[in-house]
Amino acid sequence: MESDMDAELRFHMGAYVETELSPGVRRMLTLVGSECSSFERGREQMKLLAGLEITTKAVERTTESVGADIARREQDTIQQALQRELPIAVGQVIPTMYVQMDGTGVPMVSKELQGRKGKGSNGRAHTREVKLGCVFTQTTVDAEGWPVRDEDSTSYTGAIETAEEFSRRLYTEAQRRGWDRAQKKVVVGDGAEWIWNMAQEQFPGAIEIVDLYHARQHLWDLSGKLHPSDVAAQRRWVMSHQHLLDDGKIEPLVNRLCAQGTERQELAEEIETEANYFERNAARMRYPKLGKQGLL
Repeated sequence: MESDMDAELRFHMGAYVETELSPGVRRMLTLVGSECSSFERGREQMKLLAGLEITTKAVERTTESVGADIARREQDTIQQALQRELPIAVGQVIPTMYVQMDGTGVPMVSKELQGRKGKGSNGRAHTREVKLGCVFTQTTVDAEGWPVRDEDSTSYTGAIETAEEFSRRLYTEAQRRGWDRAQKKVVVGDGAEWIWNMAQEQFPGAIEIVDLYHARQHLWDLSGKLHPSDVAAQRRWVMSHQHLLDDGKIEPLVNRLCAQGTERQELAEEIETEANYFERNAARMRYPKLGKQGLL
């Protein structure tokens, strides 16, 4: 069965039949160019899989030209969504729909980093942040009450763009999936401020959750700074605090963090930062309550 990606690429191949490469070859070039770690690797794959001698530059140019055309069509769709001109999504009621997002750095070539400041001591940037999002649905829970993601229900979107631009992209994908038909609407994130600003702007009224994995990671990161060379002490420290987080008792957790004594100014600032993180997201970390709703 042809995938959505294959269909999208096949559609775009028709726009480039005037070149010396056939639509089928251009489709293959775009696939290897987008999936391989480098355009050179894509060239090697074309030789191995199809026996075709293609230059690295041909892989690059074809991938970028088709990608640019796809991006233009995506922007047209986003504008339609913002103007409420998308077709109304019809179908069955969706019990629960989730929107989840995050950001991560991706390595870039030098020309893509010009004028950008990095986090290192020399101030040089080595990556740019790509924002990623997914939409999925949930209908049931398992025997222990844990939610079960509907099979094959996840769709993804992502781009290197501002939070405002990405919010429109993710909103469009959620609308395409039937956001308005969902009985329960949930936004999941790691606690970053830009995520909740986006949620309130594009998904008002949705249940907001800081995923437990990221919340726990904040405790582990802090334990590493408190006990940098003692893994056993790190584990003991986390276990003495994590039960408060898991039980949704965020205020006692914040109080315990604030009571953590240290003579190192930089460490005191780290503790304060983490305490503020938990305090700011307390309403999004009531995990037992969320679990009773089948949402955890």
